Formats: sequence, C-alpha cells, structure tokens
Amino acid sequence: MIKSTPRFIRTALLMASFGFITTNAFCNGTITGTIDTNLPKYKGDAVVYLVGVKGPAVPEHKKIVQQSLTFVPKVTTVPVGSTIVISNNDKLNSNVISLSPAKKFNVDKLDTGTSRALTFDKSGVVQLLSKPHAEMTGWVIVTKNQYAAVTEHDGKFTIPNVPAGTYEISAWSEKLKPQGKTVVTVAEGKTAPVVLKMAI
Repeated sequence: MIKSTPRFIRTALLMASFGFITTNAFCNGTITGTIDTNLPKYKGDAVVYLVGVKGPAVPEHKKIVQQSLTFVPKVTTVPVGSTIVISNNDKLNSNVISLSPAKKFNVDKLDTGTSRALTFDKSGVVQLLSKPHAEMTGWVIVTKNQYAAVTEHDGKFTIPNVPAGTYEISAWSEKLKPQGKTVVTVAEGKTAPVVLKMAI
C-alpha cells in the first residue's frame, strides 16, 4: 500500500492538470456565421477573419495540391509565419508563381509527384498563378492572427477557440467586398452568431 501511494499521487496530479488544461480550452468561445449577399454564387471561398486581436499569431501547416489543372483548395487562409506545401498531382510538370507584394516567389519547376514548402511571413493577399496554365489561379490569404476561416459554398463559416472579447470581423472575397463595419462579442464557452454583408 505504501509503495503504491506515489503512483496514486502522480495519477491524481496528472488528472488534475488535465482538467485544468481542458477547462482553459473551454473558456474560449466560438463564432459562427454566414455571408449575406444578393449574389449567392459568390458566398463560398470568402475568408472571414478577426481584426485587432492582441498577441502573436500561432503558425500553421497546410497543403495545396495541383490537381486537374486547378489549385485545391482554391482559397487557403493561414496566419503569419505559416508554411504551405504545394504539390503537383498532375501528369504535366508545372510552374507556380506569385507576383503579390505579400509573397513573391517563383517555383520554377514543379515536376509531377513533387512538392515545395513555402513560408508566408507577411500578412496580405497572395495570388497563385501558373505560367504554362493561364486558367489556373488560387489564393492564399495570410492573416495577422489564427482566427480566420474560409466560407463553405453556402457562405457559412466557423471560427473556434476565440478568446472572450469584442472584435471587429471582416472578410476577403475574390468578387465581393464587406459593407460597413461588423462587430462581434464572444463570451466564454458560448457561440456568437454573426452575419457579414458583402456586395460587389
């Protein structure tokens, strides 16, 4: 019995610390919403993001695949400092470039079955192009924080694990622009609904 006591104490401490961690995780809230526009076909592939969040961004790692002469996904969002691996799954060799101020690059030769990792260290809009395939275009939206999401085809989106507070929420779209200023208040453990109005 005496020999098992330290193990019991260690187990209890681990369980207590786990409870503390999960409690902190659930202290944050969630933002859910939709894009409101009279042009439904443009509701999808918009990037919704929070403005003015304090603290450093948490980098992420994502993938973009060239498949059937398209970038999949067409729109990707990552916070500053994130890395994206671009892969070529087509039978044709490719060349991926960006002339955007937020990230200029030239992946001169992307052979079939190969990939290239790129780090995005400046916020802004990055357009992906392909020299041999003029019809190919994609977008990487680099945000100043990790609180962002790409909308579904119906304009719906979810931004999880947002610290409690009041924020301005905005959006980028290839075709639409936000109409006015939208503010959302997030409470601990709650879901905050929001509607963003956008138009051409």
